Amino acid sequence: MTDEAIRTERLSKHFGRTVALEGLDLEVPRGEIFGFLGPNGAGKSTTIRLLLNLIRPTSGRAWIMGVPVGDVRAAHRHLGYVPGDVALWPQLTGMEILTYLGRLSGRVDTAYRDELIERLRLDPSLRARSYSKGNRQKVALVAAFMTRPDLLLLDEPTAGLDPLMEAEFQALTREAARRGQTVFLSSHILAEVEDVCERVGILRDGRLIEVATLADLRGLNATVYDATLDGPAPDLSDVPGVASVEPLPDGVRVTLTGPPGPLLERLAGTGLVKLRSHEPSLEEVFMTYYESPARPETGLTARLDR
Repeated sequence: MTDEAIRTERLSKHFGRTVALEGLDLEVPRGEIFGFLGPNGAGKSTTIRLLLNLIRPTSGRAWIMGVPVGDVRAAHRHLGYVPGDVALWPQLTGMEILTYLGRLSGRVDTAYRDELIERLRLDPSLRARSYSKGNRQKVALVAAFMTRPDLLLLDEPTAGLDPLMEAEFQALTREAARRGQTVFLSSHILAEVEDVCERVGILRDGRLIEVATLADLRGLNATVYDATLDGPAPDLSDVPGVASVEPLPDGVRVTLTGPPGPLLERLAGTGLVKLRSHEPSLEEVFMTYYESPARPETGLTARLDR
């Protein structure tokens, strides 16, 4: 069996003149938790729908565990899928839905299914029509994980979950990876990705603009400076290397992608009281991609939806 859980070659999808995905070349090895990031409309869900063969590509090819995605019967044997907006049969109970889906797959670990139900605090005796969005999401998560698939395709999987259940979801994904399963996590929630993913790919307007480990992604970007000022903040827009500027109650936060000398010189002339630097969070790193004029070829023009 191939070492790649997902491989695409120049995968593209156009809807008329609208480019949803263009020239995606991506490899995700087995056993990895891979984050697939970008604002809503960037092409994340289109990519997953292509991998599921729910839509056909305009051009390019894709494979799941070495199987062409067009061979649906063979490819889907390896898959578990959680959509961002879960629709269930309203008249069935949660357990009836899980039993039905389990029979379709033919490989349910019932003990693990029951463990998942308990860990996610799902009441499977209720009819789906009574479930909240979060509980519908739990049913989909149990259905995907209970078959222990080689590849989990998760499209905004924590939508509607409370923080406690988000933490449980993160634990489940880590356990899956330790068992050798691959997790492909599509999300615009940066904290979710930062907590569990090993590498991330960043989409902008249907194009993949970066693939890197979180450590490398931070390393490619510079330092965040929190400056306490005795007076108004100066104009920093023309300072070399300044990627973003955010006002603080008593000063300014600056993300810098170059040497600090010009920034320090500008700040020193405006009543600098204190300066603290730290490694950027994933969100701060992303803002340099979205906002930096120094990266016209990769800088995203839209902020991630919150």
